Amino acid sequence: MKIRRLLFLLVIPFTVVSCTSYKNVPYLQDPQAVNQLNAEIPLYDAQIMPKDLLSITVNTTDPQAAAPFNLTTQTTVNVALGNANTTAQPTLQQYLVNNEGEINFPVIGKLKVGGLTKTEAEAMIREKLQPYLKEEPIVTVRMANYKISVLGEVAKPGTFTISNEKVNVLEALAMAGDMTVYGLRDNVKLIREDAEGKREIHLLNLNHSSLITSPYFYLKQNDILYVTPNKTKAKNSDIGNSTTLWFSATSILVSIASLVVTITK
Repeated sequence: MKIRRLLFLLVIPFTVVSCTSYKNVPYLQDPQAVNQLNAEIPLYDAQIMPKDLLSITVNTTDPQAAAPFNLTTQTTVNVALGNANTTAQPTLQQYLVNNEGEINFPVIGKLKVGGLTKTEAEAMIREKLQPYLKEEPIVTVRMANYKISVLGEVAKPGTFTISNEKVNVLEALAMAGDMTVYGLRDNVKLIREDAEGKREIHLLNLNHSSLITSPYFYLKQNDILYVTPNKTKAKNSDIGNSTTLWFSATSILVSIASLVVTITK
């Protein structure tokens, strides 16, 4: 009977610890608290920032009329045919947004696109082209270097290029293979630089469903996600601490053994 009581007392702490640990694992707990707010969340649309690389195409029913607004570059490639060089098909020239948020567009000149969404930039370029074209053109703006980075306690850290210019925190973690068991769900750091070059660090708690309504749920170009390691990983990375753990475990076992002997007497 005494042994059963002893075993019961020993099991309780492990049960409490396991329950506490599990609460820190699932993402987006208490979803009902934010479901009713989803209708109020506006659709995300990325804004153009300095150092963005833009691909801009202008199309009309008259290709010759639109040609001056579609700058192209020639790319030379080697082919295994008599060791000769051939010129590939022309590719569109891309535009690098300068620190003032401007690009130098053919014929029109400087355009202020920084801070605009793609839709807004397309509308502005269409308006600027009206004096030069007989019909309203189709303008398409794309970001060629929209990328984010994920590092820390994830399975596959790295930098990822986003083709559709829209990615949220959970999608970014999925591309990086999700967090490891050592990652802190309630202490994910988002490093962001704004158009003026100011850098900020925002703390994200992925356990809370309120993350979905956060202004930091969707990542901007060049954002960095850092998943903080927990104390277990920190201890495992320190060789000296392993010796301390062994001594601690040995002391606990000696204490348990002494308690067993005392109770069973």
